[in-house]
Amino acid sequence: MTGTPLPPIAYMDRTRAWYLALGYDNPYQWAHHEDVPFTRLRRPLAQSTVALVTTAAPYRAELPGQGPGDPYNGEAKFFSVWSKPVSPAPDVRISHIAYDRKHTSARDPDTWFPLKRLKQAAAQGRIGALGARVHGLPTNRSQRTNIETDAPVLLAALREDGADATILVPNCPVCHQSVSLAARHLEANGIATVIMGCAKDIVEHCGVPRFLFSDFPLGNAAGRPFDVASQHTMLAMALNLLETASAPRTTLTSPLEWSEDHSWKWDYSNPASASAEEIARKRAEFDRVKQQAAQARQD
Repeated sequence: MTGTPLPPIAYMDRTRAWYLALGYDNPYQWAHHEDVPFTRLRRPLAQSTVALVTTAAPYRAELPGQGPGDPYNGEAKFFSVWSKPVSPAPDVRISHIAYDRKHTSARDPDTWFPLKRLKQAAAQGRIGALGARVHGLPTNRSQRTNIETDAPVLLAALREDGADATILVPNCPVCHQSVSLAARHLEANGIATVIMGCAKDIVEHCGVPRFLFSDFPLGNAAGRPFDVASQHTMLAMALNLLETASAPRTTLTSPLEWSEDHSWKWDYSNPASASAEEIARKRAEFDRVKQQAAQARQD
């Protein structure tokens, strides 16, 4: 498939087919809204305080398997909004979510946690200030919990920090829905938002004000690994979108390509490319991860 243009992955269809192949016969119903709230920046971006929201998890030394490329780790999940100072930069990982482990390794946090690039934007005067804290939003399949619990807690934290605008960076498919629901709540309450993400169908199905779409493997919404120029480009587009969007449901597509080889789009959670043995192994792994997450929720 080298050089052959392929459309973005339809993650809702792909994950539905994958879970059916694993033997789960109750397909997930993704969030959908017709009306979308929209808040314009209250002041020029160069005078605004911009906060960062991530779905990454704080590193926990007592847990195994949280490093780059490690298998999906349900024990590392978190279940409530967390907030940590931006300096020193918190150590956050994405082992707890389903990013594309085949085509990326999460060795460069700047591809999914653009704090360093935001600090540079503040130092250069592109934004007025960076929020004093970075905030973590749980990856929550419960839309009700997202809307009634997580989003209000996040709003309160951002107001405490005096945020005028927020950049939200999801990683896995469900992460994209979680931040979309949160962005809707923030916009309805006066904070402008932009999502930097890779799952176009999930975000647009939910309905958000501003979305910067990168046709990259999940876990790389802020640029290519170890490619500083691409990371600066991605953040610049996100900041421009905060300034220029004039109506909700504004999607800007990054012109950057992951590579000339588009075959990575075929592989992610695709039962057509998996053997019966792999599907059986993934079912057992998924059941084990669910048990880990349930235990972590109780602890």
